[in-house]
Amino acid sequence: MAITSEKEWAERASAFLKHKLRESEVTYVELAKRLKKHCHKETEASITNKLARGTFAATFFLACLAALELDGVALEEI
Repeated sequence: MAITSEKEWAERASAFLKHKLRESEVTYVELAKRLKKHCHKETEASITNKLARGTFAATFFLACLAALELDGVALEEI
């Protein structure tokens, strides 16, 4: 299935991160702590808002991947 809009990219990227957090059993509080190691100052509330909106910078997405110790992402996963 091809992604046809920016909104769909945002929804799928957000859903992907939420899924990976659940899979890793990492809470938003824990993610905020881990993100500090990757130069991102986030709070539970800011993470909640970003993932609810589905809009966030690529740097946030990449820092989340690093914080979750994921080696990479295949587009088919998103």
